Amino acid sequence: MKLLKHTATVGEADKPASRFCEAKLPKSPRTMVSSTSVHETDEFSMTCFRIDESGYTGFDLLNADQRFQGASAIAIDDDEAARLIKEHFPRIQATELKYRALSRRTSNHSRLLGLMRDLMSDFDCVTYVADKRFMLTLMFVDYSVEPYYYVRGIDFYENGQNYAMASMLHIAGPTLLGIEEFAALMDTFQRAMKEKSPQSLQKLVEAARATNWSELPEVLGPLAQYADIDCLSAIATPGVSTDIAIVILISLITRMEVMADGAYQVEHDQSKNLSTYHDLLQRYIDHDEEVEFRATEITSLRFPLKLTEVTQVDSKSSPAVQLADIMIGAAIEAANNLTGLRPGGLDPEYLMPLYREDQFIHMIPSIDFEEQRRFRSGSQNGEAIEYLASNLFGKKR
Repeated sequence: MKLLKHTATVGEADKPASRFCEAKLPKSPRTMVSSTSVHETDEFSMTCFRIDESGYTGFDLLNADQRFQGASAIAIDDDEAARLIKEHFPRIQATELKYRALSRRTSNHSRLLGLMRDLMSDFDCVTYVADKRFMLTLMFVDYSVEPYYYVRGIDFYENGQNYAMASMLHIAGPTLLGIEEFAALMDTFQRAMKEKSPQSLQKLVEAARATNWSELPEVLGPLAQYADIDCLSAIATPGVSTDIAIVILISLITRMEVMADGAYQVEHDQSKNLSTYHDLLQRYIDHDEEVEFRATEITSLRFPLKLTEVTQVDSKSSPAVQLADIMIGAAIEAANNLTGLRPGGLDPEYLMPLYREDQFIHMIPSIDFEEQRRFRSGSQNGEAIEYLASNLFGKKR
């Protein structure tokens, strides 16, 4: 089970410049993953985080039009959300607030920044943004490299070694392995993860051998030199893919677990990919054994979760989910601006200072290896993966 390997943490990488299988939805407007359906009791109203996502392209992490993927979560009710929308956009006529439509007009920029300022300062919230191409490189390391070392008794996750190797490969790979060859390797790996056929696995080995792999033998050797059966078996495992939607959601959950004082629930904009992970989320929610695993100096995974319910809602009927759309839309736009991919919209120099350190999760490569080693010192990710595989997924690794 590889999900935890990609679960990012607050301050995961370098500080950015200026900080930086489908299932049909039921016809009902709500679908639930829950251990309890209680929204309120006689004594209190349960905290509810609203979530929206952006940049989803399924298994295709090389999509040229959408380089970043992310999601935002905010603890706010619909009445308060509606009040804020009316306060900042009193003349809005649209039935649903959408960031992209608002951002196109420069006259809306000051209002958007004012709204974001209120959300960041007055409500528990978190935003996650991932560079999808780096996530693909990280998955390549996890599936095409790590199994080779695992059977030889090497903890690949100790002190974040997997993250460091993926960062190095992502940044230096095109130069050392060949620009076209490295691109072909990533594309072939992505296809092998999706198709899982003998032919696609053989093409992956051939793509690895076509690179200047001797420049990075510790990374490419398992495939290029040995066609390692453990690595190929990991890639061919049914159910694993390069779809990172659940990775992002689990990352948000780790932060919501910290922000929530007690039991809480989640309302998520309707999403086919979320329906795909219905059973997995249910197993996370239902697991009641007390256990905790350290991930970084500031993040851990602890069971049982405080999360009791994940519900899908139609964003048209939820002003709170619409505010989550505003948050993630602004973050994705800023990422595109800061990397020079797509200019326009809010100025990141005004937007990014609104975030506190614990409100922005980013998954991008980092070559500050000493800092990353310190940040991940004592990580129990390897143990957590073993535990999840045995206890939540019904099989030992």
